[in-house]
Amino acid sequence: MSTPANHGPVANFFIFIWDGMNFTRRLVFNLLFFGFLLFLAIGFVAAMFSGGPQGARYGDGTTLVLAPEGELVEQYTTDPTTRALAEAVGEHTQQVQLRDLLRVIDAAKDDKKIERILLRVDRLQPSGYASLREVADALARFRASGKQIVAFGENMEQSQYLLAAQANEIYIDPMGGLLLEGIGRYRQFYREGLQDKLGVDVHLFKVGEYKSAAEPYVLDAASPESKEADLFWMSDIWQRYLADVAKARKLKVEDLAASFQTMSADIAAAQGDLGQYALKRKLVDGLKTEEQVEDLITERSGAGDSEDGYPAIGFGGYLMHLNSQLPILGDNGDVAVVVAEGEIVQGEQPPGTVGGESTAALLRDVRDDDGIKAVVLRVNSPGGDVFASEQIRREVEALKKAGKPVVVSMGDVAASGGYWISMNADRIYADPSTITGSIGIFGLVPTFPRALEKIGVHTDGVATTPMAGFSLGRPLQDDYKVVIQSVIEKGYRDFTGRVSKARKKPVADVDAVARGRVWTGAQAKERGLVDEFGGLQTAILNAAERAKLGKPGDYRVRYIEEQMNPIARFISGFAGSAMGQRMLSESGIAQAFVAKHMPQMHQDLKLLENAMQARGSAPVSAVAYCFCGF
Repeated sequence: MSTPANHGPVANFFIFIWDGMNFTRRLVFNLLFFGFLLFLAIGFVAAMFSGGPQGARYGDGTTLVLAPEGELVEQYTTDPTTRALAEAVGEHTQQVQLRDLLRVIDAAKDDKKIERILLRVDRLQPSGYASLREVADALARFRASGKQIVAFGENMEQSQYLLAAQANEIYIDPMGGLLLEGIGRYRQFYREGLQDKLGVDVHLFKVGEYKSAAEPYVLDAASPESKEADLFWMSDIWQRYLADVAKARKLKVEDLAASFQTMSADIAAAQGDLGQYALKRKLVDGLKTEEQVEDLITERSGAGDSEDGYPAIGFGGYLMHLNSQLPILGDNGDVAVVVAEGEIVQGEQPPGTVGGESTAALLRDVRDDDGIKAVVLRVNSPGGDVFASEQIRREVEALKKAGKPVVVSMGDVAASGGYWISMNADRIYADPSTITGSIGIFGLVPTFPRALEKIGVHTDGVATTPMAGFSLGRPLQDDYKVVIQSVIEKGYRDFTGRVSKARKKPVADVDAVARGRVWTGAQAKERGLVDEFGGLQTAILNAAERAKLGKPGDYRVRYIEEQMNPIARFISGFAGSAMGQRMLSESGIAQAFVAKHMPQMHQDLKLLENAMQARGSAPVSAVAYCFCGF
């Protein structure tokens, strides 16, 4: 507090009062701030010494309640600190990492305390059938170990049912339902709206009659080539789905396939009761409410007389338990896993989008880390920018030159640019239902002179050469069209030429299976674009074998992701602990902090918007992208 200056008695009085208020304000703020830090520190220390998952009864005869909620992803799109704080105050991240789900199921299989799984998947949002089949295989391994799986859902979608089908028993709510519909994909087409109604001229440049990603901007309906290719790979995935379900439920594939021909009549005969229809088709074993299923588990657990019901632990609690265990520290070196999930774009990008610079930097860090002996690149991407894809591919080559084997594990989709970054790997693994291929290039240039004329705006001027003065407000000049098409054709030659060299196939053979055509993993393997079938764990084993790291346990598996700073790591570790979650959930300060600072990282990169962005000196941004999801 300052000493009052000689300003007169009245002025000195008010100055004294003002200084006193400032001193008190700073004192109270500092006390609150350091008190909050002390609160975190004490809680963190307490959490370190609190053994096992809290809020769960984890002992002999435990039921693992596996009820993941949200989108199934390869990698979270929010940072660990935000997720931990959000979970602590009861906000769900709405994302489930595939690696976490697989780890929990496989660990529970070997955990003597886990007796069964109560599976509920009707709040899980799968992204594709390749990742679903990995989870289904893990559930099948759990069941094969002699442990029981009981599945329940109020309403189940077709993709969710693939997981439920692995259970010993499936129950759905009497008021719920299950409907298998098949696989289809329909898109909106904008040519009439853009060109005829708005006066926007969209110029498409491409190589490959099957490269259909940009067709909606220049056509009113899908091209025959697009329909032919889509139906070919969709039919392959659908037949595999039917075979997987039939095998798990001990049904005949032909009977299951034939049921779709009489579905409408059969549902009408069941008076619209989808539960009864599913029961009659032997897709489920009974109709029970959630309470009735809980009573069933309680009875089988021998906890009928217990007021607390059966001993159970949830997905989150069990994952926390696994994370609290000491990591495996192998003696022979590490296998690094780098995830490339999402659209491929230039620059530094957050998780959920593949950045040419950021993903290349992760691979470069792996190359410089002497403790890492082998690399698995997990690709789940429909592609995107060609230059960004090339940046990543170069780093894959550099890793191999440095003596570190690189194995690619394809997820649900690794097409177009996703295949570009994969092709130079020592080995490529895919699920038979992975969507891949789409080896092709296109460029999209929208121009708006007719649209501007409708509102009385005209573009005019002069230029020293026919190529100068490109503008979206002018018609696209013929010379410019020739240049752009030449650039796109060069990009296609680069793509097929690199595939030819990487896969050791003649360019003509590559072109025959390229042309922008999409294949399933099974179809791609037949055509030499994929080496073997297998999931992420198979790829990790192969990478370790190539680096001569020994058997599992002799080496460590590390996910290489952007590192948090020390403060964020501390907060994340504390908030993710059992004690931290309990303390933060009761803290109004923490809840207000999360509500205010929760980042919104939704990436909605529209193809047409990207085409209108500045390209520097390039006449067009070459794109290797595949709209090949469901």
